[in-house]
Amino acid sequence: MDGLSYLQAVLALSFVLALIGALALVARRMGLGYAVPRRQGQNRRLAVVEVMPLDPKRRLVLVRRDGREHLLLLGLGGETVVESRDAEGTAGGDFSAALAAVEDKP
Repeated sequence: MDGLSYLQAVLALSFVLALIGALALVARRMGLGYAVPRRQGQNRRLAVVEVMPLDPKRRLVLVRRDGREHLLLLGLGGETVVESRDAEGTAGGDFSAALAAVEDKP
């Protein structure tokens, strides 16, 4: 191979690497690429329920922790808790009262 062939190969490799980097940036701005590691087992206390990108710099994250849900606004400027409430469908409470309420429905 002569010098021109080496230059052509290096330029082609640079182009492909730049293209991969650009696609990674686009995917990240669209909200993709935020993998959530999961711990195996039944006794997990923390779970990411849903993630919704608002724009390239901000996203809403719904987090469930110990029977409570927290809606977080994450951005470059910091984090804000938008809302916290008891999670729906969590274990607890009086089972017989819940069963009676379901049985009373037509």
